[in-house]
Amino acid sequence: MDVKIVASLVELGKTAGAVAAQLIHEAIAKNGTANIIMATGASQFETINQLIIEKDIDWSKVTMFHLDEYIGLPVTHPASFRKYLRERFLSKLPPLQAVYLIDGETNAAAECARLNDLIAQHPVDVALVGIGENGHLAFNDPPADFETDDPYIVVQLDAACRQQQLGEGWFKSLEEVPQQAISMSVKQILKSKNIICSVPDSRKATAVKNTIEQPVSNLYPASILQLHAGCTIYLDQYSAALLSNR
Repeated sequence: MDVKIVASLVELGKTAGAVAAQLIHEAIAKNGTANIIMATGASQFETINQLIIEKDIDWSKVTMFHLDEYIGLPVTHPASFRKYLRERFLSKLPPLQAVYLIDGETNAAAECARLNDLIAQHPVDVALVGIGENGHLAFNDPPADFETDDPYIVVQLDAACRQQQLGEGWFKSLEEVPQQAISMSVKQILKSKNIICSVPDSRKATAVKNTIEQPVSNLYPASILQLHAGCTIYLDQYSAALLSNR
């Protein structure tokens, strides 16, 4: 795992997005296709914006998988991650080779099985992820399951995770935040050849410190990224503020 600290949120997004674009371009040049994972949430805004404007990607050769989605939340809801990706990412690009979004409105076990079969056929070249305020990776809240081999799993969202979603303005009340989601598992994320982790904002500073400085533990789910040689975490001055060695 490598750590890059930049001055601002905008610079973080430009840097992370440009590196992601280069890795996608390289995968296409080498393999003829690229398989990517896209995260959502406020932390990804600037990274996604930069990725969209990059010029050297043949999007017709890119297959996209979706990191996580709430169970039971309509796709029309402002907090739907399918809605987020369609409006903020997919609608701004030429058609991709394939897009596999998580349908949280259908039978969750069947949806996991569908996605598990699909991603088994698409080794991931680049995963764009973030870290939650509680240190979660995707929706794998602490104590995260580090052992399951299933690529997609049903997870329970803890109180801190649900409070973050409320605090970011996606929901009007805590009661409205779903208690379950379909999430890519930790082991599946770690199978990605390259991981671009964008983590801005002071509210993520404690989670960043735990991710980088604590021993690897499922109590700090994102700490598992320490073990991934192709992972780079991009921080701004605020999210990096508590690190011992800046």
